[in-house]
Amino acid sequence: MIRAASIFALTVLAWASGPDLENARKLYQLTEFERSNQALRSIPEKDRNGAVWELMGKNYYGLADYKKATEVFEKALAIEPENSEFNLWMGRAYGRRAETSSMITAPGYASKARQYFEKAAQLNPKNLEAQSDLFEYYLEAPGFLGGGQDKAAATAADIARINPAEGHWAQAKIAEKHKEYSKAEQHLRRAIEVAPHQIGRFIDLAKLLVKQGRIQEADQSIARAEQIAPNTPKVVFAKADLYIREKRNLDEARDLLKRYLSMTLTPDDPPRSQAEKLLRSSL
Repeated sequence: MIRAASIFALTVLAWASGPDLENARKLYQLTEFERSNQALRSIPEKDRNGAVWELMGKNYYGLADYKKATEVFEKALAIEPENSEFNLWMGRAYGRRAETSSMITAPGYASKARQYFEKAAQLNPKNLEAQSDLFEYYLEAPGFLGGGQDKAAATAADIARINPAEGHWAQAKIAEKHKEYSKAEQHLRRAIEVAPHQIGRFIDLAKLLVKQGRIQEADQSIARAEQIAPNTPKVVFAKADLYIREKRNLDEARDLLKRYLSMTLTPDDPPRSQAEKLLRSSL
């Protein structure tokens, strides 16, 4: 009887949140974060639905309200503490709080970010995004905040077991950290061989080539990304960013950024605020 009642309650909960939650997810994918949250607030029984709080937290993250994001992710985790994705996003929100806070509070937020990344990876060792975020934390954070090259190398090996192409990306990041640019390039080119339609690796390669002053080759790498995915926001932004950082083709770069700002973006694309800041810096 108790089990039947529990199943009934869950069924009612899923039915009640279904259409509104789906609508909110669609709005989130269009980066309509505030409208997505408005849809979520209308959902009954949301206090018992971790997915509602998770999406609300992701919306606040997209709005750059990282304090509010951590508060909302806390509610999601109170419902599903062993959910790898919820822990991952809590780690991301604390990571942003660390980046945007004072020197006094930043270390504490950074440590919390690491703890949540570690828990997300432990709960689901095949969660590639959790492993990747944990890897970048270990690679960049100082030892007193739990970072370390040995930890980064071990996590890179875990990433390679999940996805060989991403494993090469991680090895490239380690090599670049040590200014071993030739080795980093080899790993990025190997990643491209393994996953030739992954435009992000062409963009990574272009950035690495620019660091070495190999501008023409960097342009060729961006051009290959354009061939694979023409008119893709990530490629449009990357090309503009490349030009502005090198202080060349600035008129074209500004046109690219204006075009980018008119495109339909997703949460995985650079935020509009970043494009607007880059556009201002080109004037």
